[in-house]
Amino acid sequence: MRFWDTSALVPLFVNERGTARAERWLRDDPLVIVWTLTRIELLSALARRRREEPAAARRLSAVRREVITAWPDWWEITTMELVRRHAERLVESHPLGAADALQLGAALVAADGDPASLEFVTFDDGQAEAAEREGFHVLGQET
Repeated sequence: MRFWDTSALVPLFVNERGTARAERWLRDDPLVIVWTLTRIELLSALARRRREEPAAARRLSAVRREVITAWPDWWEITTMELVRRHAERLVESHPLGAADALQLGAALVAADGDPASLEFVTFDDGQAEAAEREGFHVLGQET
């Protein structure tokens, strides 16, 4: 069971540097846990790419549909109050922006008080460092 940050989910849908690793992790453990607003972050990343790469618009529209189709298969953390409380502490404890703190807060909710019980997948180095300091085993950093 793994909590997936948006930075690690994007490579599952768009070929980029971390794609091979992300695909391997998904094959190894297909249970994907996400925060409820990750969907917005994913769709935003795809929309930004469509604007920046007009020649890829058709392909990226298809990728958008793939994200929406995959979403119901993932376990979604929907609680907001507890995630917000965790995130409020996290922004004081780590140099994280709001979105990263909310992602990590959702992972803490998913871990139900035991971060060591859940792997955290991210390609964001700052978020990876904070997740490790919170007690998660992190997948994503180059080894």
